[in-house]
Amino acid sequence: MCTAVSHIDTYGYFGRTLDLDRGYGEQVVATPRRFVLNFRFCPTLRTHYALLGMAAVAEGLPLYFEAMNECGLFMAGLNFPHFAAYFAPVAGKKDNVAPFELIPWVLAQCRSVEEAKVKLANCRLVDVAPNDRLPVAPLHWLLADSHEAVTVEPTPRGLRVYPNAVGVLTNNPPFSFHMHHLTHFMQVSAAPPQNNLRPDLPLVPYSLGMGGMGLPGDLSSASRFVRAAFVKAHLQKGETEAARVGQFFHLLGTVAQPYGCTQLPDGAPEYTRYTCCCAPHQGRYYYTTYENSRITFVSWDADNRDGDRLVAYPLLTNLAVHAQKTGNVL
Repeated sequence: MCTAVSHIDTYGYFGRTLDLDRGYGEQVVATPRRFVLNFRFCPTLRTHYALLGMAAVAEGLPLYFEAMNECGLFMAGLNFPHFAAYFAPVAGKKDNVAPFELIPWVLAQCRSVEEAKVKLANCRLVDVAPNDRLPVAPLHWLLADSHEAVTVEPTPRGLRVYPNAVGVLTNNPPFSFHMHHLTHFMQVSAAPPQNNLRPDLPLVPYSLGMGGMGLPGDLSSASRFVRAAFVKAHLQKGETEAARVGQFFHLLGTVAQPYGCTQLPDGAPEYTRYTCCCAPHQGRYYYTTYENSRITFVSWDADNRDGDRLVAYPLLTNLAVHAQKTGNVL
């Protein structure tokens, strides 16, 4: 299970937690403009927008968990079992796209959510796996730029694109459930609560944070959606770039899964393997891993976006602990 967030402001920050019980060889992968993108059914792209994000590489194709392009468009795939509906490929007017291809197919060609919606309207997601070793992943996606966010869901009636004013996506159930579920928590607030129970009694809050009583604290997808929506709505923006990035990681920290607290049916623990923050205006991909909470970033600039080969950056997973040896004598 995972949580993705788009934090739309002057620039736009986007990111997610990836919650799994195992790794798939994920690395930060840069796809430059002239790297040839071969798709199963769609035309090959020999030139396109540059991409940067977290991916596993299989048979020469970056399988992105999430990525941003150089224009500021972001897309993340999240687990959507039992609901994701894919189809057999059919020749015709629709673009047949495999689920593992969708992120590079969209980000390589589109500058904005508006452009992406036009492409997605003609897209047919087909039931094709990357290879014999990897299954077809049931997914839905958060797609965002600095102006808007949408949810992309593969349904039995075809691909649907829903406005996502909250800018949050988790896992099952479908997005419409999560939006309706928010109505159960309209009373929560960052401010101290008012005494509506018995105004005639001198009831006063005994602690800060009581306005948020009722906010769900468990690790289910429905609760994480509510919690991320609440924190995002009340998070104070930092005054510097470093502060804004730091705040974004604090936001995602409220939905992180510690090792051992969520178990799969076979008993294997699912946990937050990494957390990321994409800052397209900087050309930076920030991340932390479960083992290493120190923020690391990979950056690109105009000079290294024009290549024709993938560039992979192995994750820094060793715990970074720094000793402070100098103190002030008082």
